[in-house]
Amino acid sequence: MLSELLPTGAAGDVVIIKPSSLGDIVHTLPAVAWLHQAWPALRLHWVANTEWAPLLRGSPLLESVVAFPRAHFRGLGGAVRAWRWFRDYEAGWAGRDVRLALDFQGLLRSAWLARRSTAAVTVGLDDAREGARYFHGVSVPVAGPGGGVRHAVDRYLALVRAFGPGVDASAALAGDWLPSGEPVAGLPAGGFIVVHPFARGAGKSLGWPAVAAMAEVWCDRTVVVVGRSAEAAPAGLPANVIDRVNATSLGQLIGVLRAAWFVVSVDSGPMHLASALHRPLLGIHTWSDPRKVGPYDPAARVWKGGRIVRRDEVDDALAVRRGVPEREDLERMARWVLEAGGG
Repeated sequence: MLSELLPTGAAGDVVIIKPSSLGDIVHTLPAVAWLHQAWPALRLHWVANTEWAPLLRGSPLLESVVAFPRAHFRGLGGAVRAWRWFRDYEAGWAGRDVRLALDFQGLLRSAWLARRSTAAVTVGLDDAREGARYFHGVSVPVAGPGGGVRHAVDRYLALVRAFGPGVDASAALAGDWLPSGEPVAGLPAGGFIVVHPFARGAGKSLGWPAVAAMAEVWCDRTVVVVGRSAEAAPAGLPANVIDRVNATSLGQLIGVLRAAWFVVSVDSGPMHLASALHRPLLGIHTWSDPRKVGPYDPAARVWKGGRIVRRDEVDDALAVRRGVPEREDLERMARWVLEAGGG
């Protein structure tokens, strides 16, 4: 344990380094909530990519959010802009008592952000990549008891657990640490199903035909489709489908998820948002391992390899199965959603 670094009642500043991505930031929130609950006198500052900073602004857990404009460093003159930003970033910590920087990202850029925070000690996980471990004063083991598979949320909790806080993590896990969200005009007051069928990862997306197949089963409910995609909605979608693809901000997405009767999502950031909001949820995993990156909420279910199960019911054999759901699978999932209800 690292209790000597954060004794009971410790005060001062702690810098949280977790710039991206959407799902990863959501996965880190319980660890930061636990840190806040164990040492309420600490002032917590989170460094996040500019596009994800709205997830954190106004959070009762944090003293401040530092926007990291990574995209601004690209192109001609990017190196100069980066040098200036890091100069101002380091100067911004002057006069503060920065006890620790916690590098939850484990990459070279996050380790550099931790180092430039002027923290007395940088702590990271022992599976950090790109040489990040050489910037860490302390590395915390990632492997769970017996070396078993560990979910991303549990990996990040392990970093905080190493300090030996004397509080129960259940409150941090059960809490809702996300913004209230923003309303979206034109949606029914309630009772609608949100579908998020697109993901950046190869082989994870379902596409519009899958949406249409499920929407036909849900003919008595409005289906709101969200996310980002270069694939335009085809003509002839069922009349109960509302297309909000490429037309929903991060704040609006949170608002839509909070209002949803049920959420069906491929393995992507919005799935983890819905899980953190404790919404009725079915996550679809075509090749990713739900034990590592499935919805963390124990009430959620996952589709994997033709089965609908809880995350803790996924064994080694099911975890490695690959496959995109066929129309029969989609219709079965849609019927299951109607039977499971909206919680």
